Amino acid sequence: MSTTPRWRSAALLAVPIAVLLPLTGPQAASAASPAAGPPSVATSSRSPVPVSVDVPVPVEVGADVGLGVGADPGTDARADVDAKAGAPQVPAPTTHRLIGAASVRLVDTGRHDPWRPDAATRELMATLWYPAQSARGGQLPYLSPEMSTARYGTPELSAVGTGVRVRTVPAPGRHPLVVLSPGFGLDRSSLTALAEDLAARGYAVAALDHTYETAVQFPDGRMESCLICDKVDDRLAAEVIRSRAKDIAFLIDRLTAPGPGLVRGLRIDASRIGAAGHSIGGASAVEAMRVDGRIRAAANLDGDFFAPLPAEGLSRPVLLLGAQRHAGESPTANWDETWQHLTGWKRWLDLPEGGHLSFCDVHWLVDALGIRDQVPPDTAPAQYGSIKGARALAATRAYLGAFFDRHLLDRPGRLLDGPSAAFPEVRFAK
Repeated sequence: MSTTPRWRSAALLAVPIAVLLPLTGPQAASAASPAAGPPSVATSSRSPVPVSVDVPVPVEVGADVGLGVGADPGTDARADVDAKAGAPQVPAPTTHRLIGAASVRLVDTGRHDPWRPDAATRELMATLWYPAQSARGGQLPYLSPEMSTARYGTPELSAVGTGVRVRTVPAPGRHPLVVLSPGFGLDRSSLTALAEDLAARGYAVAALDHTYETAVQFPDGRMESCLICDKVDDRLAAEVIRSRAKDIAFLIDRLTAPGPGLVRGLRIDASRIGAAGHSIGGASAVEAMRVDGRIRAAANLDGDFFAPLPAEGLSRPVLLLGAQRHAGESPTANWDETWQHLTGWKRWLDLPEGGHLSFCDVHWLVDALGIRDQVPPDTAPAQYGSIKGARALAATRAYLGAFFDRHLLDRPGRLLDGPSAAFPEVRFAK
């Protein structure tokens, strides 16, 4: 297994993805075998589609606060391009419900940016997914070409399709809220599959880009790069977690403030708020709950804890879902210590055949693009394990959804009570 710390492995993804992606598509297939045709991929229950990486998609919609994605006049044309591209699709949510999304820019005027001393405010981008009652537009793109290039070293992931419709009207009523924080070096798009599934279940979902911890694109097209990706050690990682907890709290402030809201017509149930994240984002979600009493439950997807819990512990519900983290065995000492300070409802679940990236979009994307067997063998076991990305996603969606259903909606269910025949890959560690 790779000796790269788990929380930093996400930040190193741009190199292998950028190197491997040019090997996909018809040209790569022809190079591998003169008789071979374009490769096909299957993502969840959708029909297999050929990989196509040469159809550009216009820039991802970015809206100032209060505007939804429907503000983009070119959305319908983009949807037509997506439909013809035949690119990999975000696996369909497990619940069939129309969902919409909007990107918003946020500025915290009461806080200096922790990573850029000359910035007097903290500027953030977020995407909101939500149940919708109607839609007049087509499909929302996964990434802009610029973001795809900045994050993965190639514009080709801009062709990935989503299950989100644009120009949508949010469904009526107040929706429980789940805030998502991505892995270090990853952007909010890496949690798209989880966000779509939660939104289809009835949640409003908000995923953050933590500026200067990843590449971020703002509505005017301006790009900001990661300023600390090559500087962070374990000490600074604890500062990242505390800073992200403040980002999450500020986003909740804006989503629950009186007035029209960040997305017109979207109403949040301020009494039912949860947080979750991948890698360092998972530890940040737990820390955000510790310091913010509005958060009722938090889930950590394979993230080490660098900001230790206080002696009095944390009494609200926590889900730990990791890969190759068998209780009492390396590299779980960090979780074992934290476990002792979780005094409320808690579960520690393990995906023994999974990897650190099995809980975000990167795993199923690598499989969908047909480049899994080309991942360097010294990193593949730790990052991807041996499980298929679509199967890891199905398990993550099921257990994360069951966790928030139980603790935000008071729907107990049985999935979290013990091992399930539906997901034999998941081990109840504690």
